[in-house]
Amino acid sequence: MVTPSAPDTVSIMHPMATQRPRNITGDSFFAWDGDTLVVNILGKPSASKDSIGKPKGTQLKISVTAKPRDGKATDHMVRFLAPQFGVAIADIEVVFGQENVNKQLRIKAPKKLPAVFTQSPLDLD
Repeated sequence: MVTPSAPDTVSIMHPMATQRPRNITGDSFFAWDGDTLVVNILGKPSASKDSIGKPKGTQLKISVTAKPRDGKATDHMVRFLAPQFGVAIADIEVVFGQENVNKQLRIKAPKKLPAVFTQSPLDLD
């Protein structure tokens, strides 16, 4: 006697379901992932000076003097931010946004934090 076996089941997921990164920062412009600081950035290239601005919703405004050409402004931003966080340039990873004003950075084990990371409340405009 042959007993029917359970039908083979296949779980199909949307292709983007496993590729989309989770929103680790939630409603803030930054979050900690272990000893790594994850920061959402709103970049402003071609500024009059390099500076860390104020939070704007779920992003931190960072202005840099470099022009937005082939990711050069982002490279300049990373070089500007490294000493602000007390890390080497290699300790800052651009997760996304190399050639876009909207970007996310991962800063490995920052040794110091700019004042904006300890101030509150956040400007949610």
